[in-house]
Formats: sequence, structure tokens, C-alpha cells
Amino acid sequence: MTDCIFCRIVAGDIPCAKVYEDEKVLAFLDINPLMPGHTLLIPKKHAETLFDMSPEEAAACGAALQKVAAAVFKGLDAEGLNVLQNNYEISGQEIFHVHFHLMPRKTGDGFKVPWPAKKYGPGEMESVLQKILKAF
Repeated sequence: MTDCIFCRIVAGDIPCAKVYEDEKVLAFLDINPLMPGHTLLIPKKHAETLFDMSPEEAAACGAALQKVAAAVFKGLDAEGLNVLQNNYEISGQEIFHVHFHLMPRKTGDGFKVPWPAKKYGPGEMESVLQKILKAF
């Protein structure tokens, strides 16, 4: 897709700071990092969301994700690592080519993941569970 910035990176039309590459996956440093080492991992074949990927592409991303995350974590002497993947605009997706953010964490890095946890109301958990199970 010529209008997709990540497809243009895969094609070599736009340079990147390449961290990892194989025949199905590319990982590179984010040009607007939340912290040093913030890496993006993408499938080379265009898919807008996780739901648009083939099982084989998802498996390739999963295998590479573990390798790249380990290298980022170890190479930057991180204390932790966040993996974030957004689907659709409502979830924060801004580039519509599926991608995984790998963010190495250190004490005092200033990054906070807001997590406003809530409790289920009476019977709500079972209702939600049944909706999910019916979708398989």
C-alpha cells in the first residue's frame, strides 16, 4: 500500500533504524519514542489490525516479538518492558498497519499506564463470559 508509512518502510522507500528483520517481520526504533529503545514490530504484509492478519503472520510476529523484546530488554539493561498493541482508532491506533510497541522500562522513566480498573456488577461477569464464548 503506497499510502501506508509502514509499507513504505518495508519497501525501503523510507529509511528506518532496523532492529530485526526476517522474511515476514520487521522491527525498528520508533521515531517518536516514549523512551529510548521504544521499538515497533510489524508484519511485512499489510494488515490494518490484529484481526486482519493470517494465523501464520500472527505466529511470525509472536516468535519475533519474543526475540526482539529480549534483545531490547537485555541490550538496554531495562528493569521491565511493556508490549502494547492497539486495534482501531478508539483504542489509540494511529497508523493503520498492525504494529506492536516494545517499551523498555526503567525506574523514574516517567511513563505511567493509566489503568482505571472497575468491578463487575452482580451477574455481569457471567454475562460477559457467555458473549465471548459464543463468539468462538
